[in-house]
Amino acid sequence: MNYDGRVDSLALPVASWFNRLTGKTRYVVCRIFLHLAGTQVAPLLGLLNQTARRAFDAEGDMEVLGEALVEVCQALLQYDTFWRSAANEGEVFWKEGEAAGFVNELFTDSASRYLSSGDLEDGPRRAEQPLSLPATQNVVVMLTAAYTGEVPDLETDLASDEALKRGLRALINLHYQNQLVAVQVHFSPAQFGDELTEEQLLVNFSELVPL
Repeated sequence: MNYDGRVDSLALPVASWFNRLTGKTRYVVCRIFLHLAGTQVAPLLGLLNQTARRAFDAEGDMEVLGEALVEVCQALLQYDTFWRSAANEGEVFWKEGEAAGFVNELFTDSASRYLSSGDLEDGPRRAEQPLSLPATQNVVVMLTAAYTGEVPDLETDLASDEALKRGLRALINLHYQNQLVAVQVHFSPAQFGDELTEEQLLVNFSELVPL
C-alpha cells in the first residue's frame, strides 16, 4: 500500500486487521520535508550540525538516533513561526528487507539535494568546521523515519500547520514507544556560510507546498 499525501479512510483499519490475522510486522517508511525562512533561522543549522555530530559519535545506536530525532523535532516545533512550506511521502511494507531498501533509496535522494548533508547515521562531511552563523535565510530539513505499527498522524497529508505539528509530535512519540527502526536527518544548506536561494529552492525541492 502506498500513500502519497493522503490515506484512504479504510486503509488503516484494513491493514490493522490483516496485521493481527497474519502476525506479520507492518513497516512504514516516511519522509517529511519542511522549509523554514527568515533572518532568524540560522541558529537552527547550528543545532542540526551539533545533533548530527553526537549521533555520529554514537555509531548507529538507535537510542541515540531517536534522541537526536526528538531534539530536531522539538526545535522545529519551536521554530513554527518560520515555517513556509512542507511535503511528505511514504510507503508501507510487510517485509523488513523491502523497507530497508526504500530507506536507502530515500537516503540517496535526500543526500543528493542541493547542499544537503547531515545524515545522523553517517555524520557531517566536515565535522571539524567551527560553528558560525550562515548567511542563508532558507533552510530545508528532511526527516526520514522507518517504524513498525500504524501512526495515522504520519500517514496522511502534512501540508498544513496543524497536521505537520501532529506529525512531528508523532515522530517524537515513536522514539519513546520504541517503534523506530531507522532514522535519517538531512538539511540544506548543510555547511555554514552556504546559501540556499529562492531559485535553488524551487529547482531542488519542487514538491514543497506552501503552508
